[in-house]
Amino acid sequence: MFIGEYSHSIDEKNRLAIPGKFRLELKNGAVVTRGLDNSLFLYPKKAWNELAEKLAKLPISQAGSRAFSRLMLAGAMDVLLDKQGRINLPDYLKKYAGLKKKVVIAGLYNRLEIWDQQTWEKYKAGTEKNSGDIAEALGELGV
Repeated sequence: MFIGEYSHSIDEKNRLAIPGKFRLELKNGAVVTRGLDNSLFLYPKKAWNELAEKLAKLPISQAGSRAFSRLMLAGAMDVLLDKQGRINLPDYLKKYAGLKKKVVIAGLYNRLEIWDQQTWEKYKAGTEKNSGDIAEALGELGV
């Protein structure tokens, strides 16, 4: 399970160190793809395969299903951790998420999210400000 928030830097070769506590889960490979809210999603191979199977079953006759599948699947890239626990981020994904040097890696149970640090701080401040409304809406869903 991925939880927590960690600050890291992308080096000049587009390498990003993954926090040590997450490396074992990702040692057999991972997939990085376009995420939501201007972030990237990083999935362990097993979790990615489960998600990809669900996406493949979405009805192609619905525009929203097609669009979401394209966002997630066409933007995906297999990545391997190097000996120092780093992954290479493709330029097109860095550009999509607006990643600069300083990033935040956030653990969200079955995936990691990679955010530009300034974008994360702005998003987090807005979410914290609206936490009561968010909690109320989730309460209606049984959370």
